[in-house]
Amino acid sequence: MSKKISIILSTYNEAYIIEDTIKKILTSIENVEIVIVDDNSNDGTCDIIEKINDPKIKLLRRSNRGLSSAFLLGLINTNGEIIGWFDSNMPELIDKVPDMLKSLKSNDLVILSRFVDGGKDTRSKARILSSKIINIICRLVLGSKIKDYTSGVFLMNRETLNISTPICYGHGEFFIEYLHSLNKRGAKIDEISYTHPKDVEGMSKTATSLFRFLKLGSNYIVRIFISLLNRR
Repeated sequence: MSKKISIILSTYNEAYIIEDTIKKILTSIENVEIVIVDDNSNDGTCDIIEKINDPKIKLLRRSNRGLSSAFLLGLINTNGEIIGWFDSNMPELIDKVPDMLKSLKSNDLVILSRFVDGGKDTRSKARILSSKIINIICRLVLGSKIKDYTSGVFLMNRETLNISTPICYGHGEFFIEYLHSLNKRGAKIDEISYTHPKDVEGMSKTATSLFRFLKLGSNYIVRIFISLLNRR
């Protein structure tokens, strides 16, 4: 049997899409578990998940504590040999899993990237620009060839946690620090292209307004410099 894959999803009011995402994962990946961390959704998201009633699904409920802590809670509740972090409102990205698994045979972690050949970002111009600026700063400050520090969509071998473990606080910026830590320790990181759809994050745990998006962007920049100083 193929290696077991644990897919972590965080949800907050994803009733409009969560069933599609779960079914996409279950039908696309043979040996899989889905660990869903829900931040107190009030739109029936958890009811939909429970109605699916599949033994491959673990649903963890909690009060709203943010994206990075959701990943950490999901991580400690996985038991797969391969661990993935995907957006709960972009089921189409699951189609990239076969290519990611192929790459993972010779790498420690594989990122879905908007900024390698074939990648694309179709969100608003302001969000595209913010992401590009943050990633340019990452490359300049951290001295890495990684092109997309902020996609937050990846697969990794469980053994990669022996190289470095993520420090999960804040929002998605924890992933910048984790990639930098892995890179410093010689981990093999690959990037596979994907297209980010138009502003689907408006209904999920990411920015719900341009103001909040820009505020989060400033937190990302601070985390870049923290990563540079981090010697763990």
